[in-house]
Amino acid sequence: MAEFLVALAEFDRRGLYRDLGHASLFSFLHRELKVSAGSAQLRKTAAELIQRYPAVEGALREGKLCLSSVCELAKVVTPENCADVLPRFFGLSSREAAAVVASIRPVENPPRREIVASLRSAAPAVLPMAASRDAESPEPARVVLLHAHETPPPLSARGGPVEPQALEAGPAALAPPAAPALKPSSVDWLDGDSARLHLTVSKAFLKKLDAARDALSHAMPGASRENVLAAALDLLISERDRRKGLGARPQKKVRPSKTDHVPAHVRREVWARDGGRCTFVLASGERCGSTHRLELDHVVPRARGGASTADNLRIRCRGHDLEEARRVFGDALMDAYAPRPPASPRASDRPCRPP
Repeated sequence: MAEFLVALAEFDRRGLYRDLGHASLFSFLHRELKVSAGSAQLRKTAAELIQRYPAVEGALREGKLCLSSVCELAKVVTPENCADVLPRFFGLSSREAAAVVASIRPVENPPRREIVASLRSAAPAVLPMAASRDAESPEPARVVLLHAHETPPPLSARGGPVEPQALEAGPAALAPPAAPALKPSSVDWLDGDSARLHLTVSKAFLKKLDAARDALSHAMPGASRENVLAAALDLLISERDRRKGLGARPQKKVRPSKTDHVPAHVRREVWARDGGRCTFVLASGERCGSTHRLELDHVVPRARGGASTADNLRIRCRGHDLEEARRVFGDALMDAYAPRPPASPRASDRPCRPP
């Protein structure tokens, strides 16, 4: 892709698309190469950026930029800030690049409201997962749009939120025309600290959300849906930390534990030392750094007499933990406990989700 974009930039600079009867590079890409209009626009943007900023070409050739991050970069880069801004996009996904763009150029007058709107029958064609899973009701799922730091919605006489129709000029304002064409990334960054989240949920989820807001009505009067979800997430993370012995208020006296058990104070020490990330070192020399499905791994396996001490423990994601176990015990033994998934031509070489 990098070589193609560099060649395309030279093709555009020389205006060779005119020799083929096209009025623009976009027309050449869309009509001659038969790429979609969206893909043509992305490649046109990247080609123009390469011509204006030679440093972009070098970053593309080295694999530091991809097509999506280049197009996000184009929104904020200028001749004056290129040297400072360009490195901030190295190695980023499209979502991460969009967050950087929002921190540099925040969205003006971002919406400060939350909306709950039913999806019409045609919506499943746009959102395949929109079908309701409530066994008692065939009503469709709803799209919830939440915004960080939003103003709590007005409350009705019974304490619940006022229906959106009462806040708008009419029902047409909320009719999901084209059920807002949600991007594959369901997060739209508005500035460096806030984002708009598009979430499709079931009717049962909305009932639980309203019940949770009612339950917090004394402790958190007028709480928004974001406040309720944040409180629930805090509780979930706190419970996870408690189960893993990572509580904020550990016991002062260390209790004796079984030989096959990792004491809570050791867990806390290892977690703090490794930063709560997988410590597996990749072939490039950098750490995996994943925060998904983390486990404590014994350097010297417990089955071979390894102790559950901080010096003999490290954090590994499940994928790299299993790979280490296969290296130590062999595939024949490990297949009896954790057989490998069937090979897939599109499977990632990396056994865990990136951080």
